[in-house]
Amino acid sequence: MLKHDQVQERQRLDQPDSPKAGEARTHYQPPELKTSSTRSLGIGVLCALVVAGIVFVAGIVWAVHYYRAASAKKAAAAHAAPPTVPVVEGKVVQKDVPIYVDGLGTVQAFNTVTVHVRVDGELQKVAFVEGQDVHAGDLLAQIDPDPFRTQLEQTEAKKAQDESQLANARVDLQRDADLIAQKIATQQAYDTQKALVAQLEATVKADQAAIGSAKVQLDYTTINSPLDGRTGIRQVDQGNIVHAVDANGLVVITQLHPISVVFTLPEQSLNEIQKEMSSSEVTVLAVDRDNTTQLGEGKLAVIDNQIDTTTGTIRLKATFANDDLRLWPGQFVNARLLLTTRKGGLIVPASAVQRGPDGSYIFVIKDDQSVEVRPIKVAQIEKGEALIDQGLKPNENIVVDGQYRLQIGSHVKPAQSAKPADAVP
Repeated sequence: MLKHDQVQERQRLDQPDSPKAGEARTHYQPPELKTSSTRSLGIGVLCALVVAGIVFVAGIVWAVHYYRAASAKKAAAAHAAPPTVPVVEGKVVQKDVPIYVDGLGTVQAFNTVTVHVRVDGELQKVAFVEGQDVHAGDLLAQIDPDPFRTQLEQTEAKKAQDESQLANARVDLQRDADLIAQKIATQQAYDTQKALVAQLEATVKADQAAIGSAKVQLDYTTINSPLDGRTGIRQVDQGNIVHAVDANGLVVITQLHPISVVFTLPEQSLNEIQKEMSSSEVTVLAVDRDNTTQLGEGKLAVIDNQIDTTTGTIRLKATFANDDLRLWPGQFVNARLLLTTRKGGLIVPASAVQRGPDGSYIFVIKDDQSVEVRPIKVAQIEKGEALIDQGLKPNENIVVDGQYRLQIGSHVKPAQSAKPADAVP
């Protein structure tokens, strides 16, 4: 009975409900229809995801293309139109250029004298002022002359005594000669008297020499300047007893004009210097240690007779008039010897010369106002001008200032405000 009821209940459930009165009849949806709807929804979502992926990939491709196009455009612009740089321009000019060789020198007084006393005595007077210019023969000092004057008087008196004895001996000799003629005196007596006369004559000569020596000693008490020059610091004060063996002396006198400069140069320059010296006078300039101020101009006087083997240098001496006393004994200077003159040398402002790892170079301006880097060889730099041996031609345009912004291929234009400080006129 229970099993039968269960079957009936299942059949009732499997049949659609009968509609109630007034209600529309609804159709029954089988389970298979629900499964198909779910599948459609999944396909739609999948299509949306595919579309989104395509859009994303397209965006990436567009961004890469845009970036590459922008970079290429920027690179093309950079290569096609480099920026124009304002610079100060100059020209390569030709003119005669003196060639110098430089050496380190020391100023030496043309003459230096240490004034010593030559006799012993009291220094009664000092007649010079320290640092005074004196001339040859000017009085410098006076030693007490009285002892030497007394000695002179004694020798003069001794000579007078010996001269009187000589006169008497000569009278006796003449008398003996007369007696011999009368055959009264002997020959021996005559010869003896003659020898006495000769002895007294020698004594008188010795007295005269002693008088001369005493006069010299007396003269030594007056100390005069032996040359034109300038006195230094006084070594002995008035009132002291001085001696001829004193080491320091009274004062040192130096001759300041003319004056000498002794300097050294490499031995490689010797042949050219000798060649120039044999044909004409060789000019030497004395310049202060910073190589900016010229202190004097002189002439080469002598080349030393040997080369220093330890340094490979040769010593030379030049003479300077030194009228303005700008050169002083013991002063260190740079000596510049004029070796020769380069005819038609190529000159550029020194500021145009640049230095790199491969040597010196210059920015040369071409006709299209672009620049090129030109390696050069510099012979010397003198007074803001560089003498060029290789690398440039006359009248070429060059960059004098503003090189720090330049590179190969840059275009330039004349600067409006900058002015070359050392441009060649």
